[in-house]
Order: sequence, then C-alpha cells, then structure tokens
Amino acid sequence: MSDKWLEWAKQIQSLAQAGLTFTNDMYDKERYEQLRTLSIEIMNEYTGHDFESIRDLFANETGYQTPKVDVRGVVFKNDRILMVREKHDDAWALPGGFCDVGESPRENVTKEIQEEAGFHVEAKKLLAVFDTNKHAHPPQPYQYYKLCIQCEIISGEASLGMETKGIDFFAEDNLPNLSLNRNTETQIKRLFEFLRDPEKPALFD
Repeated sequence: MSDKWLEWAKQIQSLAQAGLTFTNDMYDKERYEQLRTLSIEIMNEYTGHDFESIRDLFANETGYQTPKVDVRGVVFKNDRILMVREKHDDAWALPGGFCDVGESPRENVTKEIQEEAGFHVEAKKLLAVFDTNKHAHPPQPYQYYKLCIQCEIISGEASLGMETKGIDFFAEDNLPNLSLNRNTETQIKRLFEFLRDPEKPALFD
C-alpha cells in the first residue's frame, strides 16, 4: 500500500542483499553492489535524504533480508485499550517495539509494556500478525510483521518511560491521534473484536 518507487527500491535492495550473501563470483558481487547502489539512488531521488544516511539506514545489513518483527501489547481494561503517547511523533500507539535478539515475543512484549507504561503484565494470547505491506501505514523503508499479543495487568501502576510522554486507556469509538507507522485505526478496531469474542481466531496479513 506504499508508493511504487519505494516498493521497487525495497525489492532491488532485497535481491541485491541476497545475491551478496550467496554468490561466490566476484563479477556477480560487483553487479549486486551496483543494484544496491541503484536502490539507494532511488531513495535519494524521491526522499531528498543524503546518500550516506540512506546507505547507513537502508543498505547496511548483511545476510538474507527478511521482514523485521515488531511486538505490540494489547491490554484491555473496562472495555478500553491501553495506549502510550510517543515522544518521537507526539502520537499514540500500542506499547511495543522491535523484538530483541535472544528474547521470545512473550518476553519482548511484557518488557516493552513495563518500560513504556509501567505495568507488569502476563502475555496471554497472540491476537494478530499484521503485515505493514497489507495495511494503510505510511511508506517506510522496511517491511514489518507486527505481532499483537493480548496481555493482562498483574501489578504496577502507570508510569512514563524514556520514549513515552503519556499513558491512557481509550474506548473503541474515541481513539486518539494515532502513530500510523506503528498502528492504524483499522488495526485497533479489529483488535477490539477480541474483546467481544475471546474465541475469535488469530488474524494474519
């Protein structure tokens, strides 16, 4: 659902990175490096960011490229959903973030909720795996899988973290200004379906 030029740049970058990972031919490596440079030039042309910054952000990884994994905690209380206000863009999101290497999704989501909102929670159920390419997120350089995990508060109280400037619970029909890179209104509303039907099968894509 992003612009075509960005999709092409991301695909070229992914193919180049895979080629650099698996080829042993010096001439093929040179061609794949040229493809990677082409993907950076496309990003540079359309975004206006300088070449070096794009290279460091967009084309600095090694190994076969796969979607990045993001966990989001879904905590309901009195028919409202927990959200945190991000310092980065002054908008609201489900607490969460990138999965850290060496920790499971369960461990990641409980840690993120504690760090961003102050609550100690227990992870209960995977509700959804949302692919950012299938939803109305703003264009971004990476593809993400967002794992939405329902959690229950077991202790603690609301307290701000290093990356948050607000904590609150919101009703389905009164959502705040959302951080669309992190979550969309449609996604939040689909998660409320589990409040009405706890036996609902997990969503994906």
